[in-house]
Amino acid sequence: MDLTDIVRSLSGSGGSNQAAGLSALLGLLNSQGGGLGGLVEAFERHGLGDIISSWISTGPNLPISPDQLQQALGSAQISTFASQAGMPADGVGQVLATLLPSLIDRMTPNGQLPAGGAVPGLDVLKQLLG
Repeated sequence: MDLTDIVRSLSGSGGSNQAAGLSALLGLLNSQGGGLGGLVEAFERHGLGDIISSWISTGPNLPISPDQLQQALGSAQISTFASQAGMPADGVGQVLATLLPSLIDRMTPNGQLPAGGAVPGLDVLKQLLG
């Protein structure tokens, strides 16, 4: 499954399905508080700092497993994302494990978190995923 397939599964056929999927993704990115900085802290607390640091840096992205994502984000956040995005709970971990490294890499093109660790709005997120 490549990024295009993931975006299609996340976005549905467009319109309100797409908005719901992207909104759910924004909620997940902000779920730890503090934007991307909060997400980095959550990964670091669970011993996964090297993984998320690779996504931010300009080098290759380290892979992450669905189990590691659940460990960093919490099962409640993963379930909430699945529900809001209209995706089956049993497959969402793999989708996020494929999507998040590329997305965070695109959000940090210079190898640094944006000022204040800001997470982009829906329009910017659409462009990043497009």
